[in-house]
Amino acid sequence: MNTLDDQPRFGPGDRALAELPTVYRSDLFAGKVVLVSGAGSGIGKAIAFLYARLGATLAICGRKADALELCAEQLRSLGGGREVLAFPMSIRDPEQVEALFEAVWQRFGGLDVLVNNAGGQFAAHAMDFTDKGWNAVIDTNLNGTWYMMQAAAKRWVRDGKRGGNIVTIAAAVDRGLPGMAHTAASRAGVIALSKTLAVEWAEHDIRVNCIGAGAIESNGFNNYKEEHVGGLFRTNPMKRAGDVQDVAEAVVYLTAPSGKYITGETINIDGGMVLWGEFWPAGMPDHFRPPRPPAA
Repeated sequence: MNTLDDQPRFGPGDRALAELPTVYRSDLFAGKVVLVSGAGSGIGKAIAFLYARLGATLAICGRKADALELCAEQLRSLGGGREVLAFPMSIRDPEQVEALFEAVWQRFGGLDVLVNNAGGQFAAHAMDFTDKGWNAVIDTNLNGTWYMMQAAAKRWVRDGKRGGNIVTIAAAVDRGLPGMAHTAASRAGVIALSKTLAVEWAEHDIRVNCIGAGAIESNGFNNYKEEHVGGLFRTNPMKRAGDVQDVAEAVVYLTAPSGKYITGETINIDGGMVLWGEFWPAGMPDHFRPPRPPAA
């Protein structure tokens, strides 16, 4: 899926993102405002690209200002000069989250869709976690996602808006994630939180759903050790990784009229990983390796 312009090792390049086939019509989100967190690269960038191609007005946020502004420039060109707000920030800071939403409301007058893609994790065996490492993942994936969700919902209710949409990119955690216990804990928390909010916020017609992502090929694969990357393509019965467009189109499905009767759900985009497959991002412990045959 590499392109001539940037040749990434994993996932599509920017030119490919702008041209990937989609089942959706080009004006599906015309007149809608969409906020995508963690949009500077990987899955978040693919989601932002698809919404822009479908006519949405975009607000994007992330920690890396340079990557964010580059993405914003590309989104503007996709939309024929459409306005895009790029807002560098950390979702782990409630004050920065509030500043982000204030900027979105000031620029666009409101928001229709919030896509919580920002998050972080690293592969390590649970016994090796430091307090700092554990807290960083929990604070980003769970607390940061919560700050974003509450900030959006409060403004929607304040404005009397009905029909707000929230989708969070979580993980396929049904069988746990050995080698990523912090991710399993934080993402499972987000999924349970989303189910709860889907009920609490139903009176405001706010729908809350999740994507349970499996092994999705993107620049995120670069975060794994070389000897463990190959195993990411054998985590499911399809024996391959998904691509970022698989996730982006599922997010669009949930937030378009096609998803109008769906709330509190998690759609697993995982090639069947929750049914079968081995996922050892930190390496398979010796305990689980097949015994060696006895010497002759």
